[in-house]
Amino acid sequence: MTTRIAHTLLATLLFAATGCVFVAGNTGNWSPTPSESQRTEALSEISSMMQKSARDWTRGDLDAFMDSYEAGNTTTFVTPQGVVHGRDAIRDRYAPRFVPGARHDALSFENIEVDLVAPDVANVIAFYRLTRGDSTTARGPTSLVMRRHDGRWRILHDHSS
Repeated sequence: MTTRIAHTLLATLLFAATGCVFVAGNTGNWSPTPSESQRTEALSEISSMMQKSARDWTRGDLDAFMDSYEAGNTTTFVTPQGVVHGRDAIRDRYAPRFVPGARHDALSFENIEVDLVAPDVANVIAFYRLTRGDSTTARGPTSLVMRRHDGRWRILHDHSS
């Protein structure tokens, strides 16, 4: 067999095997264009999750707030100083704001937009607002990659400026 025929045969077999893996792994739930009902459901669920997260923050419950983040070391939080890896490290970064006597602002989210990338993966864009009394102490954009696992949406990647 010539080298050209061997390469063509190998390429054909690899292409066919890749297609078989894709078809075998496709459960039929994924569509490149999510339905309007999937979009509406994701927006509702993610908005509710973010509002709960904001209430947990405002209440000073760091553990409940951190439950919004996916467990494990692959979860990331982008800061001006660099990338923080892992939910525990992210918690450590927030912890000083939650010690007794520390200044603690109320958190809210505005203009939440959800783009489903896959049935259980979403790109979320919103604005966060921290307030103390009638004053806004910080406001900025947040970009989140979220994943639904076991029926719950959680943050995988957080970039808040």
